[in-house]
Amino acid sequence: MVERWTRERRLEHTRSLLVDAAEEVFGEKGFLAATLDDIAHTAGYTKGAIYKHFSTKEDLFLAVSDRYWRRYFDNFTEVMSAATEVGAHELDEIVERWSQLSRDRGAEHAALGHEFTLYLLRNPDARERVAAKRLEAVGALAKFISKGVDQLGGTLLMPALTFAQVLVATSDSIVLGSQLDDVDLYRPIVEMYTSMIKLP
Repeated sequence: MVERWTRERRLEHTRSLLVDAAEEVFGEKGFLAATLDDIAHTAGYTKGAIYKHFSTKEDLFLAVSDRYWRRYFDNFTEVMSAATEVGAHELDEIVERWSQLSRDRGAEHAALGHEFTLYLLRNPDARERVAAKRLEAVGALAKFISKGVDQLGGTLLMPALTFAQVLVATSDSIVLGSQLDDVDLYRPIVEMYTSMIKLP
């Protein structure tokens, strides 16, 4: 028997395809040069389909960014879920996974993050338009972090929202600095991040 898709499932599927396309187009063209027409064409939809899910190009970019953060923390949580301590082995695994994510469009995402930040700094109207969405995205990241730390039976030594803000503010620079200068900044920053988690 063929499974019937609910309206909600169809909408979620379309939204996912639009975010896939946006990630690809933003990666190729950058935030400013990418158009909603480009993204719709890549996804195989009309621009109207985008507006059913996202109010602005900025909102669509934030959805791409949120997906990237979830990938990163899914990897972190997977490594830490079996850990009883944050030792050398766990740090090595986290660093390797982050490095792999960075090789797989991570540097593009990091550069896009800087481009988007500069765009918002130069466009106060856009910054105001997306302020609530940005706070929502950081809040969602904070909840994701809290949930992961709780699963480990650990305690964050700073508020989860502050930790999420620090991650967002520093991670892109670590990826770009590591790649541009051919140095491994992942290990020291992961050690700094994990020093904020106290395990039982």
